[in-house]
Amino acid sequence: MEYKYAMNCNYEDFASGRVLYNVSGVPNFPVRLINEIYGRCLGYSGKKEEICLYDCCCGGGYSLTVLGFLNQGSIARIIASDIDFMMLEIAKRNLSLLSEEGIKRRISELESLYKQYNKESHNEAIKSAKKLLNMIQKEIEVQVFQANAFESIELDVKPDIIITDVPYGNLVDWQGGTGDVSCLLESLKNICSKETVIAVSMNKVQKINTKSFIRLEKQNVGKRKFEIYKLAE
Repeated sequence: MEYKYAMNCNYEDFASGRVLYNVSGVPNFPVRLINEIYGRCLGYSGKKEEICLYDCCCGGGYSLTVLGFLNQGSIARIIASDIDFMMLEIAKRNLSLLSEEGIKRRISELESLYKQYNKESHNEAIKSAKKLLNMIQKEIEVQVFQANAFESIELDVKPDIIITDVPYGNLVDWQGGTGDVSCLLESLKNICSKETVIAVSMNKVQKINTKSFIRLEKQNVGKRKFEIYKLAE
């Protein structure tokens, strides 16, 4: 796949468990790829700033946090939901890093660990956290709540962009649903406007069959694929 929006650079400051909090046993989405998907969604959107970004299967909030840091100029609000309360606690901690208060709190936490254990990994994490602090240009509004993505979701706004990486394989199990990605898309229909752009990442076995949405793009990336949709007219 040709990258059109995401630069090929060093993203080590976003390494899971370095500054951002990690979830044991749960894979994190590649930084460059998730940023590329966001860029493509933004390209299909008629709106280029003050974007409201939503993930209905946010897990630990890793991807949303990365996107918040890398797209300060266009994202104004991030909404995250998941059915798993434990995941949501990690998501809250990660998304708090998008504020000066939150990232400074994380720096203090890392500095305490460095003083206690004198590990170079903690020192490197402090350096990365300070770089992330310097990336913050504004306060991004963050909302995190528990929800079953297969049931009716209530939001006070129509998201401009929805990006989600659906569970797959033995690493993560679906909860509260059948695992049918088409059903997931149908459940999102009620919170979409005609301008909402949806990107869904899944494995190559999973398929989407829907008459409610039109597919704008499909890309295979390794063992995974992502598809981008808008509501059908």
